[in-house]
Amino acid sequence: MIRGEVRRFFRVLAYYHNPPPVLCHLYCGGPELTSRRNFVRVHSTLLTPMSDQEVPTHDVGLYKAPSGVRGMTCLDREAFAQTITVPVIRIPKAAIHKLIKSLKKVALQRPGLKRVINEHGDEEESEHKLLLLDPTRVTSSDDFSEEESAALKVANVPHDIFRHELKLTYDNLKTDEILRAVLPEGQDVTSGFSRVGHIAHLNLRDHQLPYGKLIGEVLVDKNPGITCVVNKTNTIDSTYRNFQMEVLAGDNNMVTKVRENGFHFEFDFSKVYWNPRLSTEHERVVSMFSRGDVILDVFAGVGPFAVPAARRGCTVLANDLNPQSFHWLKHNCQLNKVNQKVTTFNMDGREFIRGPVRERLPALLSGDATVHFVMNLPALALEFLDAFQDLLVPQSIKEEGGSGKVRLPKVHCYGFSKEDDPQKDVVRRASASLGFELEGLCSVHNVRNVAPNKEMMCVAFTLPSEVLYGKNAENSEEPAAKRPKCEEQLD
Repeated sequence: MIRGEVRRFFRVLAYYHNPPPVLCHLYCGGPELTSRRNFVRVHSTLLTPMSDQEVPTHDVGLYKAPSGVRGMTCLDREAFAQTITVPVIRIPKAAIHKLIKSLKKVALQRPGLKRVINEHGDEEESEHKLLLLDPTRVTSSDDFSEEESAALKVANVPHDIFRHELKLTYDNLKTDEILRAVLPEGQDVTSGFSRVGHIAHLNLRDHQLPYGKLIGEVLVDKNPGITCVVNKTNTIDSTYRNFQMEVLAGDNNMVTKVRENGFHFEFDFSKVYWNPRLSTEHERVVSMFSRGDVILDVFAGVGPFAVPAARRGCTVLANDLNPQSFHWLKHNCQLNKVNQKVTTFNMDGREFIRGPVRERLPALLSGDATVHFVMNLPALALEFLDAFQDLLVPQSIKEEGGSGKVRLPKVHCYGFSKEDDPQKDVVRRASASLGFELEGLCSVHNVRNVAPNKEMMCVAFTLPSEVLYGKNAENSEEPAAKRPKCEEQLD
């Protein structure tokens, strides 16, 4: 098998570097061939294997854009046009539909390119069609597999390979091929992005910034549904969890709609935080909740935890400091018809815990429901764990009619780590904020790699009674917290 692949590779090289005489003008800069038709047909013979030559490490160049586009910063789509020569096989019209599936693996696959064309171009119909073949797979009839050869034999189609002049345009090139041709050679090429509804979100590196507008236009062209491309221009604001961005291409509409795990979310992407890469994590945590549980979402954002938790039958208290996030949180609760199950707040996370949560927690813990705290603010959430210290007094449970035996709340807290051992790091920091050693009493989940040497982690634990009651176990005279004015029950 390996010997066959090597032989095929040499044939491909010979095909491009030693073209048949009738095509030599196309490669050597001579006069252009003239013909009534838009292709040249020549019966092929087996190309001489170049087995005595060293195998080159570069590709044969079929999919490379013209070298003249290197360094382009203003997109000129016409400059990407080029004429190449590809192998074709001649198939009767009556057999084309049967054979197209059998020859799928060797057919030429390019964006916007028809694999089957008329034998005489668009000028006239004929009894035969031409199937474009991938020259990296087929340069002679010997390159067909046994199954492909058998299919041709059954259809009574000769194995003969012909040559065809093909014009590739910008429309036939892929995003990474265009960007690799334009950006400085040897530099990283960005073709990946985060998609948020109709918005493509990029994090361009310094050497890519001069080409930002062009990159944006290419992404709009090559990705149906993308009408706006933005680049982040600074780090996330830890206060409101949003960032400054520059529109590279398309319209300036930042209000978008996304679907995640079966739920719809709408928001202004320029003013709130949303990361499509966290959908699996949202689903993982919500799957731990049961009907009747109480979810206290300290940094709720636009509702990726709160909405599905409410739909699952949980009672949710959701808070976010960002006024825009608060607005879209309420909107998304109504959009997904869970507004009766969610009470929203617009306040600092620590004040949320020490205020409305503190007021309600005794009654919640004295019931049968499991209480979950979700703290998804990786840049700062670990520092907010100190808000749980001395939060309640033991007598408050009895005053609510409980037996004194309570279910301690569970905490799911996120954090970033750049340490060599991120799991050990987040446990150490969480323990420091709580004033209680969590080693051996918690679980840690690695959510995702955010950047080189930077991990997003989730530490989960049952809130220790020593932290929740603390010194209040001895002194229970502390008055109850007042109800904050910023609480809002959704209609």
